Amino acid sequence: MKKKSHPPIKSNLHPRNKHRRRYDFEVLFESDPKLKQFVHPNKYGDLSIDFFNPLAVRALNKSLLIHFYQIKNWDIPRNYLCPPIPGRADYIHHISDLVESSYATLEKKNHPTGSKVKCLDIGVGANCIYPIIGSVEYGWSFVGSDIDQHAIKNAQRIIDSNLQLKKKIELRIQTDPTQIFNGVINEKETFDITICNPPFHASKGEALSSANRKIRNLKGSKSPEHLLNFGGQNNELWCPGGEAQFVLNMIYESKRYPSSCLWFSTLISKESNLKKVYQALNLIEAIEVKTIFLNLGNKKSRIVAWSFLHKSEHRKWLLFNRFNRTNHA
Repeated sequence: MKKKSHPPIKSNLHPRNKHRRRYDFEVLFESDPKLKQFVHPNKYGDLSIDFFNPLAVRALNKSLLIHFYQIKNWDIPRNYLCPPIPGRADYIHHISDLVESSYATLEKKNHPTGSKVKCLDIGVGANCIYPIIGSVEYGWSFVGSDIDQHAIKNAQRIIDSNLQLKKKIELRIQTDPTQIFNGVINEKETFDITICNPPFHASKGEALSSANRKIRNLKGSKSPEHLLNFGGQNNELWCPGGEAQFVLNMIYESKRYPSSCLWFSTLISKESNLKKVYQALNLIEAIEVKTIFLNLGNKKSRIVAWSFLHKSEHRKWLLFNRFNRTNHA
């Protein structure tokens, strides 16, 4: 089998993304020797893992978190979503640029860092990946919400067992699955930005069908064990109406919190959903709308962000809310 040629740098990823180079397994072994049992030469002779093996995927994530983020204690329960860390990191770095565009009205400092920057992660999941990356890379403070009590408990275990995450990440259970911000954002509480990776599918059947297609395309096993790699819990994968309806609900609900968040944002995986999203943002009279395109290897996605404030109002909002956060810290 002729060996594939790979560029040394994944130029499609954000310039600050630590995962722009191909996995250096020898270096990862030094940080986490346990990974070695899952790494073998592939058909081209390159070291790799079996991405159909959920244990191997989880072991790779552990090693990446140890090596790049100094997170020594991380794990997720069986059948929960095991996220691709390079793509999650890209979201964080791009929203850092977005937040920077607002902070530039206040101070001449690149990439605002520290707990003064506060982020709300809708659907934090059992893996807690976005708050981990955001708090380690930029020192931001996070609130993570989820409707799954077991996911919240596991994320809390990760936080409690890693000293550098304590006091930076707070978790909240959303008791009403029909609500997104209501019941999570406290009275007079403010966030610089909200992030979200919404459920993609409209039903469990659609999610399973998609997983089967992925496996057929990759010519892999069709066993249930391998299907789990493309899965997760129901609320992680699907909701009534799928991605489009979830994001529309988020947009309409955000109108009730126009001054609580400087920026709202979400991933949009399906390009066909963009038209409905833009129409809804126009309907609620969002003042600023930005679309950030992501190219994550074989998958193209985008971040859609919106604000109810004019750019000229960002400085005043930041001054007032940073002061309040300092006084209530």
